[in-house]
Amino acid sequence: MESAMETGHARVPEALASEKTKKGSKTRSRRRWRKGKAKASRLTNTMDLRTMTQSLVTLAEDNMAFFSSQGPGETARRLWDVFAGIREQALGLEPPLGHLLGKAHLFDLDAETPANGFRSLVHTARCCLAHLLHKSRYVAANRRSIFFRTSHNLAELEAYLAALTQLRALAYYAQRLLDTNQPGRLFFEGDERLIADFLREYVTLHKGCFYGRCLGFQFTPAIRPFLQTISIGLVSFGEHYKRNETGLGVTASSLFTSGRFAIDPELRGAEFERITQNLDVHFWKAFWNITEIEVLSDSKELSSLVKSEGPRSLELRPRPQQAPRSRSLVVHIHGGGFVAQTSKSHEPYLKSWAQELGAPILSIDYSLAPEAPFPRALEECFYAYCWAVKHCALLGSTGERICLAGDSAGGNLCFTVSLRAAAYGVRVPDGIMAAYPATMLQSTASPSRLLSLMDPLLPLSVLSKCVSAYAGGETEDHSDSDQKALGMMGLVRRDTALLLRDLRLNASSWLNSFLELSKHKAHTNLVPVVEPMRRSVSEAALAQPEGPLGTDSLKSLTLHDLSLKGSSETSENPELSLSAETLASSTPSDVNFLLQSEGTVEAAKAQEEMSTKDRSRGVGAAFPEGFHPRRSSQGATRIPLYSSPIAKNPFMSPLLAPDSMLQSLPPVHIVACALDPMLDDSVMFARRLRSLGQPVTLRVVEDLPHGFLSLAALCRETRQAAALCVERIRLILAPPDPPAAAAPV
Repeated sequence: MESAMETGHARVPEALASEKTKKGSKTRSRRRWRKGKAKASRLTNTMDLRTMTQSLVTLAEDNMAFFSSQGPGETARRLWDVFAGIREQALGLEPPLGHLLGKAHLFDLDAETPANGFRSLVHTARCCLAHLLHKSRYVAANRRSIFFRTSHNLAELEAYLAALTQLRALAYYAQRLLDTNQPGRLFFEGDERLIADFLREYVTLHKGCFYGRCLGFQFTPAIRPFLQTISIGLVSFGEHYKRNETGLGVTASSLFTSGRFAIDPELRGAEFERITQNLDVHFWKAFWNITEIEVLSDSKELSSLVKSEGPRSLELRPRPQQAPRSRSLVVHIHGGGFVAQTSKSHEPYLKSWAQELGAPILSIDYSLAPEAPFPRALEECFYAYCWAVKHCALLGSTGERICLAGDSAGGNLCFTVSLRAAAYGVRVPDGIMAAYPATMLQSTASPSRLLSLMDPLLPLSVLSKCVSAYAGGETEDHSDSDQKALGMMGLVRRDTALLLRDLRLNASSWLNSFLELSKHKAHTNLVPVVEPMRRSVSEAALAQPEGPLGTDSLKSLTLHDLSLKGSSETSENPELSLSAETLASSTPSDVNFLLQSEGTVEAAKAQEEMSTKDRSRGVGAAFPEGFHPRRSSQGATRIPLYSSPIAKNPFMSPLLAPDSMLQSLPPVHIVACALDPMLDDSVMFARRLRSLGQPVTLRVVEDLPHGFLSLAALCRETRQAAALCVERIRLILAPPDPPAAAAPV
């Protein structure tokens, strides 16, 4: 009996050992496959564009020859078709990419910072070519094997072929921008009708291929599982939203484990595209709020992403009650497209920052659009900043060094709060650290904005809806699909929120106008009789006296109008605010940096002739004969904000601020992402500051998406990028000592 028991006990470990051996073998095999893929990726990255294209074409032709000899079967025919398509698109993509590479250096900030939207688009296309090259090699090496998964490889090849086709269309669009714009100017400079045509054409392109199997292919591999989890949660939440649940009763498990979207990438991509094109900003606001409040607390998968790694805890270390106050203070403004999120979602990295910097951090929660459009967020952030400057002692700081820090929309607010501080004589911060900021909120085209076609976090339609909400463009004009998506109770909640918003803004506007009028009782003629409901202190500071262009504020002028305002326009009112004085004394080149400073009339005529010629050609003329990109099955997306005058307000789009306003900014440190649709905002803003002699640094991180600070604990690359932001803040709080003067001999 004992021997039987011993024998039985001996057999169990053997079985377990055998099972572990099998699992270990599978794990090692999977690891070897990943290493081989990574090695292939590194090899393709070292290849120049022509060599990569030729290698891909050679492999495609070899696979075409093989599958054409496999008989008339449907699968063999589809494989032949996909490799024929890869060959055609690769050959067609090489010339425009080469053209972009040859001119991309003209748009860099400097030789040490080779980054702009043209480079990013070429890099993204190379990533797609590299993946197809690796997959084509795999097919060529394994197509005769009985273990070759034909259906899986065919589906992946077809998905990446669709992505390559759309990238070729983007390359032609970028080439059109390159030929139209002046060297160094990344944003489209055609007239607004051509911009509208360009955007209307662009948004008809098919996008679902980038949200299925190809999701996040351009980013570092560690990011892709997170993006897949978010995309599954998004499309699942879209189903709940259609049933008028709007997030009520939605659990993390039901949101992120929807089976059919997890196992069917094509279905997920099509649903993702439908959601991004058809649902309004209220949906995105609800989804982002759900991910912040419920999912991060309930989902083990996502909560693990925001926890710090290693022995360091996110909790602040206890300090003695009599500890001296810090010399520094960081005032933080969170992102979220002006419509979502709070400081809570940014707490993980902010707590880490506070420990590393040894400084208190005040994170501002401001009112969100569309219920509180511009300039409500700016006013609240400016008020909170002023309070922090005055009450540093209550925050545990002496206030000797103050840094403004923010990401995305928060970066925009950091710049505009500093401009407001300078305009009203408030102490400006000692420096600004802005991570992937938005500095141009006007709907226009740029090479990096083209990346929004494939960005799962910042699709163009979502960007435009957020900007429209912040600009006050969200009205009751909703499509039938939106009405059905909201449902009756959703409509009631939305309309009630809009009513309360109008009442609140009307009261705030009346109070601000009253305060302005009390300061200038003797100059009531400067205030228009009919004021916009959302006029505030910021907009009142931009009021101009009667002139050739009328009495409307600067926010109602076009770029061409601004180019006609010269330094001859002087203010007769000595009591105008600093903003009005600086704007009134600006030269044409100060205000309108997008146009030539010399020969304004001739340049305007030439641009009008070029725009007329472009309109006669049509935007679709950017494509060569015979090339037809894939179109969206969802129809054209409505871009709600083509050229809203308020988007040109310098306090909304700081990139459009005149030189005299930008010269009031403190040292600026920008950390941007190479694959971010907002990259060109950072590059152009840094170029403007550099041209004015303002201290500015720009660091561009590779292979990471917009919003990497919220993913700081996800992987090594995001941790390094977050550490770079801390380093920039440290430069502001503890600037290096100036070199000591040499002792006299």
